[in-house]
This record gives sequence, C-alpha cells and structure tokens, in this order.
Amino acid sequence: MNAAISFSDMEITAPINLDHLMVELDRYRRQSEWLKQVNELHARLACATDLQGMIEAFSVWLTPLVEHDLIAYRSRDRSRMHIICSCHGPDRRLAMQTAEEVFEKRDCQMDDICCEWGPFFVQQWQMSFAGDTAADHQGCLMLLRRGTCIEVEANQILRDAQEILGDSLQRALMYEDLFAQARRDILTGLDNRRVFEERIGSLLESARRQDRPITVASMDLDHFKQVNDNLGHAAGDIALQRVAKVMTEMVRNSDLLVRMGGDEFVLVLPDTALDAARLLAERLCAAVDGLDINAGNGSKLGMSIGIVQWKPAMSKDDWLQRTDEVLYQAKKTGRCRVCVEEA
Repeated sequence: MNAAISFSDMEITAPINLDHLMVELDRYRRQSEWLKQVNELHARLACATDLQGMIEAFSVWLTPLVEHDLIAYRSRDRSRMHIICSCHGPDRRLAMQTAEEVFEKRDCQMDDICCEWGPFFVQQWQMSFAGDTAADHQGCLMLLRRGTCIEVEANQILRDAQEILGDSLQRALMYEDLFAQARRDILTGLDNRRVFEERIGSLLESARRQDRPITVASMDLDHFKQVNDNLGHAAGDIALQRVAKVMTEMVRNSDLLVRMGGDEFVLVLPDTALDAARLLAERLCAAVDGLDINAGNGSKLGMSIGIVQWKPAMSKDDWLQRTDEVLYQAKKTGRCRVCVEEA
C-alpha cells in the first residue's frame, strides 16, 4: 500500500544551523576552486621542460591570483638566475636590477617577510629539495611588485603552490644535469661535437645578418700520439686536461671552444677578424708550448692551428673544410705553428 507523505506532516526533530551550513558550503566551494587552479598549474608546468619555462608558466598561472611585476628563481649551487618580468622599458630594467640586488644582498630565509626595496615590495621563499644529481639543492623564489606588500591570503597561495612548483623544478634540474652531461666532454669539461653542430649554424647566421666578422680555428695537438705510446694513455688524458684548461682561461665567454674528439679542438670566434684571431692563436700555441709536456724520445707536446675568416660567399661546410686544409698546411710546414688563409 502506497502512502502519500506530506512534508507538512513531518516533524523536524533537529534544528538546521543555516549559518554553519553556508560556511561549510563556502569552504567546499573554495576547495573545489583551489583544486581546479592546482590542476591548471600542474598542466602548465607539465608543458615546460626547462627552469626558465617553468618560472614563466608559474608566473602566467599566478597572475590572476596574485598581482606581481616580476617573479624570479635563483639556484644557489648553480649560480644562475631565471627572471620573468611583465614590465616594459625603464620599469623593466629597474625591476630586473632590483631583483639582482636583492638576490645579491639579502639572505633568503625559510619564513621570510615582505620588505620594501626602492619602489617595490619584495618577498622571498626558500626552496629546498634533494635530487638524484644535486642533493639538498637550495634555491630562492622571489616575487616583486609595486604598490602594496604581499597580503596574507596571497602569501598562503604562494606557499601552497611552492610544493607543486618545487617538484617541477626538481625535474627540470635533473633534466638540466642530463642535458649538460650529453653536451659536455667528460675528460676535459669542454663542450663536445654535439654543441658545435647545434650552435655553428646560428653563430654563422648571426654574423651574416649583422654583417659582423667571424673566424674559426681548427686545432690539433702535435706529438700527442707519442705521449700515449711512450708514456701511456693516463699521461695522454692528463695532457688533454691541461691543454683544455689553459685554453679555457684564454678565450672569452662568447667564444665556442669544443673538443671534437681525440686531440682535435675547434674554436669559433664571433666578432673577430683574421688579425685578432691570429694573435689569439699564436698565444694559444705559446701557452701549450709553455706547459712543457714531455712526449718522450726528446719530443714535446705542441699545437698546430689553422684559421679562416668566414666570407659571405662561403657555405658552412666550405668554411670548415677550408679551415681543415689550412690546419694541414700548418702541420705540413713544421708543426707547432699558426697558419692563416690570407684574404
């Protein structure tokens, strides 16, 4: 038998606390919104593979939640800084200069407080995590903005998001280590052939576009085989390391010094004409000779260098082939010398 029940006939035995109910509903709503934002942050960070890309993704995600002019991350043990700034013109330069000053002069604490620095308010957060190749890595996250200090609610958003960002940064650091290992010659610490192949095209194109000189030096050690044959491969390895070290100390950061394999090296010199390249090559030859590395049987390790300045009519392959030919002339005419292709 079906019975119709009217709500008016029901007796309500427990009073409903509407205020409490509304508070709970609001809490669930905010939790739901935060989970949605967290998912969005995960998605943005998943699309980035390097530190700079992750800081940029984090800044884009944070913009509607916490107003800021700049976000930066500094890796202490790697001495690198990654900055994303939304300012333009003089304001951009001032914001980036401020970030560099803060990183340089102010220690980053675990529980930092917002402080005023020039026209900006600055807050930092210490980030620590262990990695497979960088144990107990420490970094510092900075937010910089004009107008007002970071509010309590905004600070909490940043603290909650730090764990998510930290996981992604850890992944990027591990990837960075693997990427660096794949591009670095293990024995000498110089860039390897892969880096040369990746960069030579863009360096040449930049010289072409800006109408700037660029010169390449192909270098080969003299009597290196005798070092290995007479003194052993361990002595040969030490010789390569000493040569790489002395060359590294003599070139600019903008130059590309590569160990191509064995005892062959290449040095690419952007914004360098033939005369300046010749002077550097002669200094490199003298520096290697000054190492006084014994090759056995009365011989001494030396270096032969062939240098060619790129000309607009040359293709990349023609340029590099011509440099090898000039190097061969240097070795053929007596070794331990510099040979230059005259214009």
